Amino acid sequence: MPSPMPAGAGEVADALRAAARLGPYFAITLDADGLGDTGRSQGGTEPAEEADRAWRPLPERDPGRLARLTDLYAERLGTSERRVAASILFQGLASRLWSPVVAAASRGVVPDLSSLHWRWAPGAPIALRLAEPRGHRAADTAEAADLVHDEIITGQLEPLRETLPAFVRLADGLLWGNAASALAGGLNVGPRDGARAALVCALLARPPLAGAGTFGPDGFVRRNCCLYYRVPPGGEMCGDCGLRRPPRRAGGPPPR
Repeated sequence: MPSPMPAGAGEVADALRAAARLGPYFAITLDADGLGDTGRSQGGTEPAEEADRAWRPLPERDPGRLARLTDLYAERLGTSERRVAASILFQGLASRLWSPVVAAASRGVVPDLSSLHWRWAPGAPIALRLAEPRGHRAADTAEAADLVHDEIITGQLEPLRETLPAFVRLADGLLWGNAASALAGGLNVGPRDGARAALVCALLARPPLAGAGTFGPDGFVRRNCCLYYRVPPGGEMCGDCGLRRPPRRAGGPPPR
């Protein structure tokens, strides 16, 4: 199989800026757009008051830091169950990763995430920053799916899944169901886009997402649950939850 063609920095930046126009969950800040090494905007804009101001490389491999963030998030959610907070955090981060990358890839450019950083604390949006806009061109949906799978599943979510057991126990099926839900839920944002939908379907057909859910007349329905229903006062289920019928909408609540 021939190697994918590299994309120029300008192509990657343009594709990511186009993706960001779909909404804040599709945004990755580029250093070239005004972020210095401190992670603060050169224009003086500060993150939310509660946010961790230190940018961290992704994938996050520090179990101690993840455990602290998860416990703070659990406190904010009002739950004593660490696994509930960890599950919802995994899904929210997956959504932030899928959304801009899939949108850019549907335009034929897949960003290289090796210089990706994140900044997040409970109560603040997940911020993503790409130090170097590199990537590859994708000639068709199949090639785009190969490249996106490598960047998101292999490069980001697998390492996160491998780090979580150091402080919390979550079934693989639940985590990959979360990733599938986050991927499918991105289609609910922005205008109908056949290229983006085809790419999402191609990714959902590949392990480890294959079998995690299906599209029906009312949208995507996953085969399991992200545990959000256990957040007090309880009883709320996401629209694509496998515990409810019929589904209302794909996706679950992002970390806030």
